[in-house]
Amino acid sequence: MINPATYDQLSASEAIQLQKEMRAQVDLTPLKRTPKVIGGADISFNKFEETVYAGIVLLSYPDMKFYGDSRVIAKTKFPYISGLLAFREVPALWQAWNQLTIKPDVLILDGQGIAHRRRMGIATHFGMIADTPAIGCAKSRLTGTFTEPTNEPFAHTPLMDKEEQIGYVFRSKRNCKPLFISPGHQISMAQSLDIITTCMGRYRMPEPTRLAHQLVNEIRIADKPR
Repeated sequence: MINPATYDQLSASEAIQLQKEMRAQVDLTPLKRTPKVIGGADISFNKFEETVYAGIVLLSYPDMKFYGDSRVIAKTKFPYISGLLAFREVPALWQAWNQLTIKPDVLILDGQGIAHRRRMGIATHFGMIADTPAIGCAKSRLTGTFTEPTNEPFAHTPLMDKEEQIGYVFRSKRNCKPLFISPGHQISMAQSLDIITTCMGRYRMPEPTRLAHQLVNEIRIADKPR
């Protein structure tokens, strides 16, 4: 597996080729053990700047008690290109992952898993790099077609690419826009939905990625010149 620290050296065509090679190794077999520690990961950056803010929070599962976090400020020169955002995000997230003294049993990322044109969203890409179970939970659709789920909490419908299911469209709260859940790596489609459902609290987003989003915003605000 290529070292994420070298992603800045890749061209867009080389990055696409790497995604195609990695796709053949995606593993969606079910988890064999119930997770005890769940992670949430998020990234924040300005598409026109090189600075990337990465954060991972750790929570106990299923009661969502805070365990700890990891935070990184990094630089990237890889351009902002739709479908290739993992090449901007993964290197900083990889640093945050390596700082953790306890690794989560499952990592939820604010982004796509296999619900990606080449089945290589950030959750799939990072799950493969870290050799860990990973789930994508995104606020918007990247690809696929679906029927809108009913306006009830936890209502869901399949996200499809022609005849292939690539995720779920999930209504976390009544009167809220749906989320897009897809397995990333080393976890099944059904388990991805079950775990996200268990991680829901009072808000639209599941607790792990909601708290990770708060964390990266805190890092970004603290880094601003005063």
